[in-house]
Amino acid sequence: MRLTVHRKAHFNAAHRLFKKEWSDEKNFEVFGKCSNPNFHGHNYELIVAVTGEVDPETGFVMDLKRLKDLIYTEVETPFDHKNLNVEVEEFKSLNPTAENIAVVIWNKLRDKLRANLDLEVTLYETPRNYVSYKGE
Repeated sequence: MRLTVHRKAHFNAAHRLFKKEWSDEKNFEVFGKCSNPNFHGHNYELIVAVTGEVDPETGFVMDLKRLKDLIYTEVETPFDHKNLNVEVEEFKSLNPTAENIAVVIWNKLRDKLRANLDLEVTLYETPRNYVSYKGE
């Protein structure tokens, strides 16, 4: 029996969408106000879904306390109240779009989970704009 457990978390962060090799005009043309040279911020909502077989001894797919701690350590602590472009190593050379942030989070969590568990990360940048990544 395969089930999916979900854990919700959030973090607040600033970023700027831009390519260094482009002019401010070209960045604005492509990224709009999200390319503001002075940055802007979001209240990100994160949903981490872990799918696997239910352990007959514990009744868990995964201990949600452990998942909570992983998200706190791997995502909330390094991203919360940070300027992603400046303070988070992964985004010093990677444009911090919602898509790229979701992939970075997935990679950080994937390495910490058992191989037989499937992982999906859903990241809400705004209440209406969100991305999901399953590692495919």
